[in-house]
Amino acid sequence: MGLASRSTVLLLLSWVSLCISTDQLSPAKPLIFPDGKLISNNGVFALGFFSPTNSSTRFYIGIWYNNDPAHLTVVWVANRGSPIVTPSSATLAVTNRSDLVLSDTRGRIYWTTTNNITATGTGGTAAALLDDKGNLVLRSSEGATLWQSFDHPTDTILPGMPVWVNYRTRFTQSQLVSWRSPEDPSAGDFSLGADVSSGIQYVLKDGPRLLWRSGAWNGEMVLDYTPNNSSTVIIMSIVTNGDDISLMFSVSDGSPSMYVRVIHTGRYEFTVWNRTAAAWTVLEAHPGAGCDRYAACGPFGYCDATEASPACKCPDGFERDGTSPSGGCTRKEPLRCGGGDYFATLPGVKTPAMPVFVRNRSFDGCTAECRGNCSCTAYAYTNLSTAISGGDMSRCLLWFGELVDIAKDVNIDGENLYLRLAGSSTVPKKSNLVKIFLPITTFVLLLAFAALVWTYKYRGTRRKKKVQKRLMLQYLRSTDETGDKNIEFPFISFDDIVAATDNFSDANMLGKGGFGKVYKGLLAGTNEVAVKRLSKSSGQGTEEFRNEVVLIAKLQHKNLVRLLGCCIHQDEKLLVYEYLPNKSLDYFLFDSERNLMLQWPTRFKIIKGVARGMMYLHHDSRLTIIHRDLKASNILLDKEMIPKISDFGMARIFGGDLHEANTNRVVGT
Repeated sequence: MGLASRSTVLLLLSWVSLCISTDQLSPAKPLIFPDGKLISNNGVFALGFFSPTNSSTRFYIGIWYNNDPAHLTVVWVANRGSPIVTPSSATLAVTNRSDLVLSDTRGRIYWTTTNNITATGTGGTAAALLDDKGNLVLRSSEGATLWQSFDHPTDTILPGMPVWVNYRTRFTQSQLVSWRSPEDPSAGDFSLGADVSSGIQYVLKDGPRLLWRSGAWNGEMVLDYTPNNSSTVIIMSIVTNGDDISLMFSVSDGSPSMYVRVIHTGRYEFTVWNRTAAAWTVLEAHPGAGCDRYAACGPFGYCDATEASPACKCPDGFERDGTSPSGGCTRKEPLRCGGGDYFATLPGVKTPAMPVFVRNRSFDGCTAECRGNCSCTAYAYTNLSTAISGGDMSRCLLWFGELVDIAKDVNIDGENLYLRLAGSSTVPKKSNLVKIFLPITTFVLLLAFAALVWTYKYRGTRRKKKVQKRLMLQYLRSTDETGDKNIEFPFISFDDIVAATDNFSDANMLGKGGFGKVYKGLLAGTNEVAVKRLSKSSGQGTEEFRNEVVLIAKLQHKNLVRLLGCCIHQDEKLLVYEYLPNKSLDYFLFDSERNLMLQWPTRFKIIKGVARGMMYLHHDSRLTIIHRDLKASNILLDKEMIPKISDFGMARIFGGDLHEANTNRVVGT
């Protein structure tokens, strides 16, 4: 029977028998060079023979995405270290011992699986199936999984593919290893896998040298991709099975094809299929520049990328060690075991490298675990019970010795790091008492003299301020529609505001509107503030001034802008707020370049913050407040990109038992 006749017979049998399919291998249906191929049920993946260089000297069995047959995107290679040199007689077959074997007619075996289960032991023959996840699964006739390619990755992770590590033995059971070159799929120098010390973060290495790490997973979503106005959510998760812990990522339904790969140049790339362009697009790559480099700021230093330019900084209790930013930091005081050491919080950071992972501890138990060991320099805690698959688990991380690779970034789901610091110093020696107390005594005497001069010189000014404050209180109470006479807020003198804003210099102006102008200022030369100066000709401005003071003085919430003080001076009415360096939400949303800075974790944080602020106004505050002018320009962002609702000039107050009210003005945007 010729090859064409044999193909026709096999095609007919595939319609008659469910046991023969284009996505399955069986002992009776091997894969034969060169055109033998498996296609997954929905055509997503293919398995077959390929050559990276399109030559006739080196061939491999691999799995690739089937969306672009002209340019194979290979995601798994069976015989990466043993290329087929006589391809004309090569076959991939399921044996009667329930193994997959790649061999030729000369008897050379290029690659094989190893199972201890025979066909007789399984009650029948095994079969291999290529599914739409890209997983080649060898199953017994009863359906038991004997072997799968997901447990033996090469250089690529696909959605749903676990990367396992054993918690007890610290042995990583699967990791990615780069190709040697684009023409050679044999094992290269670079690897990506689960961190053996914790099992809950990815690490990229060049041999034994660490190049990059993802940071310990804390149950948060890691990425959001929005191609052509359709959102794809990519979620990191943990699966536990006894002592085995695995990391994997999954995607929302309807997502385009994607993969994670470690390439031969030593980079980790997250790549997604762009359906519009019909091409692969690199969505994320590591390591990058700045804070993405491993240990960029040395021992105990942390890389702060929340500002315009990333900078190396030292935590409280530490100082720069040398002149180089990458030289790290050193303790101002050495630790003294049992000598009153305490833990200071370093908030919102990517925790250090090389933690010791302790399971099933409460927060107090994690604290005690570190406090009771003098060598423990820091700890972090997260309860993962609601975020993992396979059982309850808490995550207590402990560090011993130097702390490296700490980072702070608006795009990182940071957490609290509890850092061990030395307690207060012991009593100084007697020989040093004179050196310490002499300058202190001199300083106290000078301070007392200066206080007397200040009291005499500014007594009249203080009386003037009291008069102005009394007038301001009378004005506000006369306009407080709630009838509350217990409004309390700081009074700031007009002279201090003039000095802070450099006499309302145009160079300090942040913006303007119908109510007036807003200026940046420095109160007492150190505290950055925003000063709203109401226009004298604006009737709207006067009412806004009353609303801002009366309402914000009553409201306290981290997602509402904070009023620091106010001032009435002759015809001037001024409000002083906390200064928020990242301006307003519209500054990012409606700019094509700055819009890209708002990754999904940041957007989600802003959404939650605004929702919390509105919940407080509508339900949780003593008075029900309706803002009536909520828009992107009225949502300000602090240096941590935490949103603050501002501009309460149009707001209305409801009594606790009211559900509606009338207004004489049409407002809002």
